[in-house]
Amino acid sequence: MANKIITPSVIAKEALMQLSNKLIFANQVHREYKNEFKKIGDTVSIRKPVKFYAADGATLVKQDVEEGNTSITVNQRKHVGWEFDSAALTLSIAEYSERYIKPATLVLANVVDQAVAALYSSVWNTVGTVGTTPSTFAHLAAAAQRMDEMAVPSEPRAAVVNGAAKWAIAGAQTALQVQAMAGKAYRTGEIGEVADFTTFGSNNVKTHTQGTKAGTPLVNGAAQVSTYQSVSTTGNKQNLITDGWTASSAILKKGDVFTIANVYAVNPVPAEGTTGKTVLPYLQQFVVNADISADGSGNATLSISPAIITSGPQQTVSAAPADNAAITVFGTASALVPQNLTFAKNAFALVTVPLIMPDGAAFKAQENHEGLSIRVVKDYDITNDKEIIRLDVMFGTAAIYPELACRLVG
Repeated sequence: MANKIITPSVIAKEALMQLSNKLIFANQVHREYKNEFKKIGDTVSIRKPVKFYAADGATLVKQDVEEGNTSITVNQRKHVGWEFDSAALTLSIAEYSERYIKPATLVLANVVDQAVAALYSSVWNTVGTVGTTPSTFAHLAAAAQRMDEMAVPSEPRAAVVNGAAKWAIAGAQTALQVQAMAGKAYRTGEIGEVADFTTFGSNNVKTHTQGTKAGTPLVNGAAQVSTYQSVSTTGNKQNLITDGWTASSAILKKGDVFTIANVYAVNPVPAEGTTGKTVLPYLQQFVVNADISADGSGNATLSISPAIITSGPQQTVSAAPADNAAITVFGTASALVPQNLTFAKNAFALVTVPLIMPDGAAFKAQENHEGLSIRVVKDYDITNDKEIIRLDVMFGTAAIYPELACRLVG
């Protein structure tokens, strides 16, 4: 049977399918939004869930509805373009896909996945040991335990680890008595379901460069609590005034994690019959939202998450930090640290929006499905007698609920 001429719609459908099949991080995150045309720099609004607590007794206790949203800026547009002979359009779609579409969508999928992976810098919950590659059930279980303690829903959860961790964990599974799991791990390195996570390996896991941590940092001023006592569009952030650093331009990097003496984490779910949160037996971790330098006197104001909230539905800590409370930065100064991620779907969001279709192109199509969108456009270069085609995606990412994620460092 003769091959049919490949249409733009056929190419767009195949490209979208191939893109979806190649995504790892992006296939595990929130992708729901209002489907509409956007431009670079536009924003998409995503509603955040309401947080309630269970009141005690028969008497009605009315609670404030603290419903907010977060905005995702559509700030990334990527494309892959290539030239080909017109005869290529007489190939079967399978041949054309193998020769052109698969390599192109692999590149686009990696770019999108890298953007999602970079959201690690918004996550404060961190487990693992710098310099030790996660390699056992216990390593993944430590992340699962932290997520349990933070009341993260058990389904669905995903873990995405780098190549070193993937093969180390897969190797550990070959010693299991579960034959199906051990066999897949031995033959293909497939990890599967481990410690309540659907686990994937990806070369797009980011590596974080830590700051110098120079000095003996302290909180400078008591009662530094957030005015953020309810959900708002500004996000769960605040400034923390500190001193005791050694003057430096790189004491902390965006994504560095630290704790404050005597400021403990709390279970997000209130204790039975109360509005108070149960204090957990470890210090609350905070993440730095921007690179930080200290002035000549060792002072530095840090932008941090989560905000320090000591009561109410959004409570994050057991108590406000005291003046001169010691700050301890996680990890090793200036180290390069792999940032494997474990997370629930709503921790992160990806928005890929439809692009405006060009009026001057006859060969064009756009496909949208399950929160993904890709556009194909073809034109003719009369000077060089070449057909030119491009695949475009436009997207934005955000950590909409970073408390539903945990970093598993290596």
